[in-house]
Amino acid sequence: MTGYAESDTEPEITEVEAAEDDEDPYEDARRARWTATVTGALLTLMGLTASLMRLGGGVPALVPAAYAAGSAVCVAAGALGARGRTRRALWLMILGVMIMALGDQFD
Repeated sequence: MTGYAESDTEPEITEVEAAEDDEDPYEDARRARWTATVTGALLTLMGLTASLMRLGGGVPALVPAAYAAGSAVCVAAGALGARGRTRRALWLMILGVMIMALGDQFD
């Protein structure tokens, strides 16, 4: 006896594997669009808030302008993300945050 058992039965599918097979194939794309849109909106709100907070202080005008410009780039990223251009939206969000960080360096 070699210890190998030959059987003609198929392996049973677990409930988790069955649930993964029934998933909507477009669910990942939908989730990416929502994530890009919500992240763009949050970054926009944070940039506008920072711009308004710095506007009243004694900082150079370049600082609130940089926050506002970065916020505008994040608005464009959110709009692209809502239309399904999530890769471009990600790069625009990174660019918007970099612009905001540049404004923070002038502070």
